[in-house]
Amino acid sequence: MTDLRSLCIVAALATASLGASAQLLIGQTAGISGPVADSVNETIGGAKLVIDSVNAQGGIYGEQIEVIRMDDGFDVKRAADNARVLIEDRKVLAFFMSRGTPHTQAIIPLLDKNGVALIGPSTGAMVLHKPLQKYVFNVRPTYQREAEKAVQHLTTVGIDRIAVVHVTDSFGLDALEGAMNGFKKAKTQPAVVVPSDRSKPNYAEIVPKLTAVNAQAVIWLGSGTAVTDGIKALRKAGSAAQVVTLSNNASGGFIKELGTDGRGVIVTQVFPSARSIAHPMVAEALALARAKGITEMSPVALEGFASAKVLVEALKRAGPKPTRARVVAALESINGLDLGGGMDVSYSPQDHSGLEFADLSIISDGKFRR
Repeated sequence: MTDLRSLCIVAALATASLGASAQLLIGQTAGISGPVADSVNETIGGAKLVIDSVNAQGGIYGEQIEVIRMDDGFDVKRAADNARVLIEDRKVLAFFMSRGTPHTQAIIPLLDKNGVALIGPSTGAMVLHKPLQKYVFNVRPTYQREAEKAVQHLTTVGIDRIAVVHVTDSFGLDALEGAMNGFKKAKTQPAVVVPSDRSKPNYAEIVPKLTAVNAQAVIWLGSGTAVTDGIKALRKAGSAAQVVTLSNNASGGFIKELGTDGRGVIVTQVFPSARSIAHPMVAEALALARAKGITEMSPVALEGFASAKVLVEALKRAGPKPTRARVVAALESINGLDLGGGMDVSYSPQDHSGLEFADLSIISDGKFRR
């Protein structure tokens, strides 16, 4: 059976040598390898369902969409270097689905300097929403809203000893702010707040701080293996605390990496359940996936799918032989674009936020259940 991860890895290898023959060049730098590879590759796979379908039908105004992908290994400096190559050397028309908050922040100066739109960054950092970033067009909702919802859920069900672990980068601090907003609204305080190095978390120091307060729940704000390894260390220490993490970890690879330790972990979601076949956007995505022999979609694959739909709409509105400036203008003209089932995206010169949606899922039997 083909899966979205293998589909996009093949695509990434193929597009590494392309570009000159492509007509609508789109640039992407993301951690195709490294600690967030599973979720990145699943988002790329979801995006490819849309782009491949459009290209198979003749493209846009007779021109094919070609995404030139570069692997940054989830390294901030590499992300910035890749962005410079794509924007200044490869002359891409637009940028698409960067991954990581500090990584995206590192490429914004290049976007501003060259007037290039970034569509659908795969991060929900508030810093990309407020203050307005002229060339950043968000699709997914914010991490702050997710983290706040996580606290709301835990306090509503009577859990009061809630610990928070957060990576010490712009993503972790942003999500932490959302969690603290949740605690404030619930008129309570976290049992403990524990910082964690993004690249080299020290679980020998982190876990004892969680067990010392006898945490009933842990909101773990991090990415990929930084979270899965932490959960494993927590369970090894004998803690049965409820763990909640955010939608940046909503990939099939995250579940696989956790193995039996994933049972009962709550993951916030910013898109409808990939199993809700009655939802129009999910049904459309699954139909395209099945045509490629793919039988299941992950939540992050739906994020890629949704972002690609916005990309395609912008290219259509930009007209034949579009320029970078026309793509930006086209994006700001989008008002009430229905991605399916009332998932509406609107932009304006004053607002580049995308969807407003937050939900919870729980890992059970190797699946995200709602």
